[in-house]
Order: sequence, then structure tokens, then C-alpha cells
Amino acid sequence: MNSINPQLQGIFHPSTTLYRFTILLFVASLSFGSYFAYDIVGAIAPTLVEELGASRGTVGTFYTMYSIAAILAVLFGGMLIDRLGTRKASLLFSTLVLLGAALVWLARSIPVFFLGRFIFGAGSEPLIVAQSAILARWFKNKELALSFGLTLTVSRLGTLFAFNTGELISNYFGSYRAALLAATFFCALSLGGNIVYILMDRRGERILNLRDESVQEKINFREIKEFKPTFWYVTLLCVTFYSAIFPFTALSTDFFVDKWGIARVAESSGSFFARIFNNFFHMFSTAGGISSIIIFASMILAPFAGQLVDKIGRRASLMLMGSLLMIPSYLLLGLTNIYPAYPMIFLGAAFVLVPAAMWPSIPLIVRSERVGTAFGLMTAIQNIGLALFPLFNGLLRDWTKSYTSSMLMFASLGGIGFLFALLLKRADAREGGALEKERKRK
Repeated sequence: MNSINPQLQGIFHPSTTLYRFTILLFVASLSFGSYFAYDIVGAIAPTLVEELGASRGTVGTFYTMYSIAAILAVLFGGMLIDRLGTRKASLLFSTLVLLGAALVWLARSIPVFFLGRFIFGAGSEPLIVAQSAILARWFKNKELALSFGLTLTVSRLGTLFAFNTGELISNYFGSYRAALLAATFFCALSLGGNIVYILMDRRGERILNLRDESVQEKINFREIKEFKPTFWYVTLLCVTFYSAIFPFTALSTDFFVDKWGIARVAESSGSFFARIFNNFFHMFSTAGGISSIIIFASMILAPFAGQLVDKIGRRASLMLMGSLLMIPSYLLLGLTNIYPAYPMIFLGAAFVLVPAAMWPSIPLIVRSERVGTAFGLMTAIQNIGLALFPLFNGLLRDWTKSYTSSMLMFASLGGIGFLFALLLKRADAREGGALEKERKRK
């Protein structure tokens, strides 16, 4: 046995690529559960309305409570991570995610449901920030871009699974609580992945003398006054764009059932896992599956969109194009009876183009020492929109008895975002045109 151990230790030494990518596997799992739990509420919204007796405004408020906690977390989470270190902080946040998800599952009243979503949001958003710091700790000057891309893909798989299995789980087990239990289970798995990461990180730190990377998304309020108009136009575009996407998906499953009578689950028989596979196979014919088209498009096309942005530049122009795509998409959804999968494909294209051009623009228009404040401030302002518009969407549906006014609201946000993108392009031209330039090759 002793003769084998040194060889195994050599293969699995913390300095090896195998060790690093094993770390990546467990770090990527940290946010799978939280993404699933975040979107499971929207995925089962029709069942929640029926079984819980909740109004659409109440379902929207479930997302509002999350975003209120997220705003506070963005303000203080980064400082807490720097103070505690990535291991203790990520464990704390993973625990809050699990506790919040469990409280939502166990809730027997709307106020307790709200409390669970608030605790969940307080853990989920800073966990993503901690995840970024962990990746920087292990992959800086190595495969950093790849590690971020793979982690985002795994995270969005959580959303994809939520929309394509939520109603199936509720239907198969006879209660929406089964879907909330599944969310709790996946959050527990993510916590388990965090514990494995901590053990591996501790070993790596001892052998490689690793140091924690400082958290980048922290707000230094003294730096805000230095930001140029291009930053503020990007930030305003960010809040209008995401306020038109995620608050829409929060109730899109209910919208597709409500207006088109689209099936909640695909007709099938056989084992539970066979039904899950069948649901994915019929993604374009179920309400949850159609809701997930936006996420599916971003998972498949985002890496190519990033390469396109690097190759051609034209970041402000691509943001302009993505914002423009939203307007006819929501008008078609709200004012016509065209099958919703087709407008959702255009929304998916917008969700690929705008983020691929928007987030990498910040380092080009903000001085390097202020990038952390810029990202933190942009995320905080983004979450203000994510707190308000799910509530507005639900209330409009309750007041008007249809989603037409909600779609007009989201189309208007697309129009406002288009205006901000135009102003951004003009401001960028005045400031030297950094956003429209192709990235310089090294």
C-alpha cells in the first residue's frame, strides 16, 4: 500500500491539471442548486397559483424578496468574503442557500415562503461572487476564461432542469412541494460539493501556499463619481434589459398555460426518469420547456458570441441589436396568437448578444482599479429592476386578467434599452470609441 500512495499522490498533486479540474467540478456545482431553486418557483407557477391559492402578484413577490436580499448581499457580501476567506464564506453562503430553500419547501404560509426566499437570496448572490474568487484563486494565469465558462454552463443547467422538470415532479408526486423538495435536495448536493472543495482547497493551500484572491465585485462609493457617461448608459441598459428578461421568465410558464393552453408536461408513460427525458425531448411543446429556450440558447451560443465580440468589436452596436430584438418578440407574444416558441427564439438571441457585449465592456470604459466597484454597482442597480418588475408583472396579470399589458411593459423596456444603447454608442464615440473597436491581438 505504501508503494502505491506516492504514485497516486503524484498523479493527484495539487499542482496538476487533474487536481485543478477536479476542484472545478465541485466549485461549478456550488451554484447548480441555487439556480434550480431560484427558477423552480417560475417553473411551477401555474401549480402554485392553483394549489397554494397565490395570486400572480404573490408569485412575482417571491422573486422580489430574493432580489431585495441580493441588493444587500452585493453591498456587504464582498467585504465578508475578504474578511472570512473563500472557504468559510462559501460554506456560510451555501448553508444560507440550503436553509432558505428548505424553509420555502416547509412553508405553510405566504410570509414564511417570503422569509425563505429572502434567506435564499442572501446566500445565493454572494455565493456566486465567492465562486468567482475561488476560480481566480485556482485558475488565474491558467484556464481562467474556460473555468468561468464551464461554471456558468453548469449553473444554467440548474435553470434548464428547473423549467423542464418542475411541473413533471409536481405532477408525478402529486404536489408542488415535491418540486420544492427537489430544489432543497439539489441545494444540499451543492453544499456537499462545497465541503469537498474545502477539503481539497485546504490540502492545496498547504502544499502550494495559495493565497485568497480579493473579491472583485465590491463597491467603493468614493470611486463612483469618477465614472463616465458610457458606464451609466451600460448600467441603465443592464437594468432595463434584465428587467425585461428574468421577471418575464418568472411567470412565463403560467403565461403559456394561461394564453395558449400549452401542456405543463409532455404526455408519456414509464419510469420517472424516462418521463424526465421525454420532457426534455419535447422542450418546444411544454410550457416550462418553452420558457427555457432563452437559457438553452445562451448555454449553446454564449461562447461563440463571446468570440464574435472579441473578433469584430462593435459592442455598442450588438447591444443595440439585442435590445431591438426584444421589442417585436414581446409584441408578438402579447398581441398575437403565434406559437410562443418562435418569439422566444428571438428573445434567446437577444439574451446571447447583449450580455456577451455588455459585461466585457466594463473593463474597457472603467479604469482597472475601479472595475470591482463598477461591477458591484451595476449588479446592485440591476437587482433593483429584478426586485420591482416580477411584482409588476404579477400585479398587471391580476388586475387585467391577461398578460397582454405585461408584454407591452416588457416591450417598452426593450424600447427604453434601445434608447440607452443609442446614447451609449454616441457617448462611446465621444470618449474614443473603445466599445466599437476590435480587441487587440497579443
